[in-house]
Amino acid sequence: MSHDLSLTQSRAFQLSRDLMVRVIPFPIDGQYGVLPSDEIDDDDLAIVREYFP
Repeated sequence: MSHDLSLTQSRAFQLSRDLMVRVIPFPIDGQYGVLPSDEIDDDDLAIVREYFP
């Protein structure tokens, strides 16, 4: 988790390229997290952006 959106986006982009999967950064409790898109179950999650490899 990170408080910095630009850092989160940078890491999400790199993670997408390294793992060759679609990843999604999302805000939660004032922080940002990143998960592969197939692991996200919550439809109410506020997606910041999707990164494709």
